[in-house]
This record gives sequence, C-alpha cells and structure tokens, in this order.
Amino acid sequence: MHLSPSSPIGIFDSGVGGLTVARAVMERLPRENIVYFGDTARVPYGVKSRETVARFAEQIARFLLAKQVKMLIIACNTMAAVAYDTVRALSPVPVLEVIDAGARTAVARTRNRRIGIIGTPSTIGSGAYVTAIQRYDQSGMFLATEACPLFVPLVEEGWLDHPVTRLTAFEYLTPLLAQNIDTLVLGCTHYPLLKPMLGSVMGQGVRLVDSAEAVSERAEDLLREMKLENPGQGEPEHVFHVTDVPQRFREVGERFLGRSLGTVRVESLC
Repeated sequence: MHLSPSSPIGIFDSGVGGLTVARAVMERLPRENIVYFGDTARVPYGVKSRETVARFAEQIARFLLAKQVKMLIIACNTMAAVAYDTVRALSPVPVLEVIDAGARTAVARTRNRRIGIIGTPSTIGSGAYVTAIQRYDQSGMFLATEACPLFVPLVEEGWLDHPVTRLTAFEYLTPLLAQNIDTLVLGCTHYPLLKPMLGSVMGQGVRLVDSAEAVSERAEDLLREMKLENPGQGEPEHVFHVTDVPQRFREVGERFLGRSLGTVRVESLC
C-alpha cells in the first residue's frame, strides 16, 4: 500500500467520544487530513462480547483503509483493550491506540510511582491499563483503579462543571486521593472534557494524563519518523462518518470537538 504524506489519518470510535482524540490530533497536527468513524448505530461497545467488538473493529478498520489512510488510531478504549491485535494484523499502515499511549505517558510522568486510573466499568474491568503500565514498568509500581460509570452520560448531557458532576467526581476520586497518587490516567475518551473540574478536585499535586493528548503526541512522532507529515499549506479536510443519528452526533460532537464538524456522512457496514 503506497503511503502519501497528504493521505488522511483514520480515527475510529464506538461513537462520539473519540472526537476528543480527533481534537487533540487537529490541535497538534493542524495540517493533517482526518477521516473519523463513529459507530453510532451499535454503541455502546462495553456490553458486547470480545468477539463482537473485534468484528466491529475489523469492519471499521477496513472501511478506513479503503479511504487510503496513512495511519489508524483506535480512539475507543474498549476496542483498544480487546481488538488492537485484530486491527494491527490486517492493517498495512501503523496502528496506534489510546491505552498504550496513556500508559506510556503515565509511567514517564509519575514522581512517587503511584498512579490512579479511571475509566468505564468495562475498561477498568479489562485490566488493560494496568497491563499496559506494567509493560513499561516491571518494578512493582503502585496502581489504583476506579470505575466511573456516570461520567459518560454527564459529559454527553453537557454538565461539565455542574454541581451534580462535581459531587459525583468527589465520590469517585476520594478513594484515589487517599492512596496518595500523583498521576491520574483519564481512561475514557469522554473524560478530557472534564479535565478542568477533575484537576480542581484532585488538586495541584496530581498530574492528569489525557490519553487523547498522549496518542496525538505518539502520532506526531511516528509521522515524523516515517517522513509522512503533511506539508500542505491549505485548509485540511476533515470528514466524519457515522452509522446512525447524524444530527445527534453533530450536536454532541461539536461540543467534543470545539468546532463545527463539517461533513457528516451515514454509512452501512453490514
């Protein structure tokens, strides 16, 4: 497969959350074209079997590869946890994912070697972040995890600093604060929108690791190594594909992206 610097980056997620990854990539790599895919007809993925998630991920990856992307980014934590090997096996282009990037950054940033991880119940239950962090550190770093199921609906409602959201954050995060962590991994693509509020709850002594930012940094490094950075000076093209409810995707998505979505196209993978 011929890779061109002007080819787009493919980013995919089970729905709208991966737009925080798209946003981080747009901000770090403003010249890059992006093709985004959100599987809005089949979300949520967290309640589905590993085999089903892997099959859906393969379908989406093949769709994006047909668009001649030069890189794939798995922006969904559930897909990253269970389908990375499946996607990597079929892809002729580099494949990045949020869990590995977030784990690598957390290990590099912690000072007291005590890391907290928050995410959806399925992501926390998979142990994927713990496994990834242990891959980069073999010497017994202390890890504390907390599932935060209410954050996703609160973010999609737009309650980013609502009293209910802040109270919920105190309930979820107090046990982690008691563990004297100095680094907190935001293990869900919805959570970056809560960063200002989460930072105030955790205090200045705790560094927040945004997996969206971490994977965008890794994408920048990899494109530079491969000499595939887009040299174009014009406006990049960003195209968004969904499998259902495009208007809802646009309404919520523009909050996630911080800008207009532009073209949103409905696709069928069946």
